[in-house]
Amino acid sequence: MALILAVLLLALLLGGLGFAAHALWWIAVIVLVVWLLGFVLRMGEGTGRGRWYRW
Repeated sequence: MALILAVLLLALLLGGLGFAAHALWWIAVIVLVVWLLGFVLRMGEGTGRGRWYRW
């Protein structure tokens, strides 16, 4: 009985981790798209104070 409970708990943990990793991938893709759009839109403004960072 304990072995069955351990296997079910392990399956729930791995399933939860898989869902969290999937959600994190979608968040990473959305952040990348927003960053690329901001980079492209800011590129035509020159070197004014409108930059997000100094490199």
